[in-house]
Amino acid sequence: MPADPPVSPALTGEQTLDATDLRILDLLQQDASLSNQSLAERVHVSPATCLRRVKRLEEAGIIERRVAILSPDALGAGLTAIVEVTLDHQAAERLAMFEARASGAAAVQQCYRVSGGPDFVLVVQVRDMDAYHRFANEVLNSDANVRTVRSFFSVKRAKFGTAISLPAMG
Repeated sequence: MPADPPVSPALTGEQTLDATDLRILDLLQQDASLSNQSLAERVHVSPATCLRRVKRLEEAGIIERRVAILSPDALGAGLTAIVEVTLDHQAAERLAMFEARASGAAAVQQCYRVSGGPDFVLVVQVRDMDAYHRFANEVLNSDANVRTVRSFFSVKRAKFGTAISLPAMG
C-alpha cells in the first residue's frame, strides 16, 4: 500500500505525521487496548507496518504511554478537587521543589505550573473530604513556601477526556 502524503507539520524534528499515523493515533486515543492485528485492520495496513508505525510513534514521544481510565466513583475515590496554589517565593528552585512535591503525591492526577494568577493548578482525586484534608496537610500546609491555597470541589463532572484534537484526516 503506498504511503499517504504528509498532512501535518513536523512534530518531532524532521518527522511528519501522515494520514495513516493520524488514524492510528485517533484509534489508540479511543481504545488503547486494541490489538495490533485489530488496529492494522482498521487502519488498512499490514500488522507489521502497523507495529512499526506504533513503535516509531512511541520512540518519537508522540505516544507517551497507554493506560486504562478507571472510574473514580466505582473505586470509592469520588471527590475531585481543583486546587490553586500560590507560593511565597517563585525562584526556579522553589518552584521545582513544590512541583516535585505535588507531582509525587498519589492523589495528584495533574500538576500544572501556570501564569497570570496562582503558581500551580492541581487536579486532585481522593476518596472524600477527610482524605482531602490529609492530602492538604501532608502536601500543602506542611510546605512553608505555600502562601495561598484555593480549593474547588467538583459537584458534577460534565466532561472528562484525554484525547488531543488531531489534524483532519484526509
